[in-house]
Amino acid sequence: MNITIKDTKVNYIRYGNIKKDTIIYLHGWGQNIEMMRPLADARENMNDIIIIDLPGHGKSEEPKYAWQVEDFVEFLKEFIEKLNIKNPTLVGHSFGGKVSLLYASKYNVKKLVLFGSPFKKEITNLSLKTKILKTAKKIPVLNKLEGFAKKHIGSTDYKNASPLMRNILVNTVNLDIREEVKKITCPTLIIWGDLDDQVPVEDAYELESLIKDSGVVLYEGCTHYAYLERLGQTINVLNSFLGK
Repeated sequence: MNITIKDTKVNYIRYGNIKKDTIIYLHGWGQNIEMMRPLADARENMNDIIIIDLPGHGKSEEPKYAWQVEDFVEFLKEFIEKLNIKNPTLVGHSFGGKVSLLYASKYNVKKLVLFGSPFKKEITNLSLKTKILKTAKKIPVLNKLEGFAKKHIGSTDYKNASPLMRNILVNTVNLDIREEVKKITCPTLIIWGDLDDQVPVEDAYELESLIKDSGVVLYEGCTHYAYLERLGQTINVLNSFLGK
């Protein structure tokens, strides 16, 4: 499905039980809807499911100018209002987690789930594709799917992105939202891999200290894609946190 918000045509899918609470899934940088499908499919009988191709990713158009993270938040607010959604749960990985954090600091969210989500200025190599693909080969759920990693990860990383998307990425990694994160009041689940080399595990515990009602679930031996590396465990943890 498509919807136009902030003069940008955005692709999303909606399925599951529309009579139940809504969960919105937000993928990481350079990814798309498919990176959240394994998680979302596990709850389609229990929730109203929405997965978005964030602007500039997947089948969604690029914004017309270099958005700040705040613009992605306001895009999400307008999206939620247009679809008449009340008090959604947000599930975000990496960049999608940063957007979720900033959104939850300003607007009503029932619950928040974060996977390897940055929240302060990042010291990072902006050409991510090689590192991401190398990591992806170690992830069974991705490795089993022929060509999945190359198709769905790193497609719009800094090196290969348009100049506009490069500017957006720079805006994103330079933004520190620690003060905003302190305002979050909804129950928050933080899932992290102790081998995450993109957002270090120390950040998970700092995030826990900033959000009053939060807790960390640490996956030993897992990377930035811990939620997929232990997909079955993640589904079980989410069922416990979100309820069946």
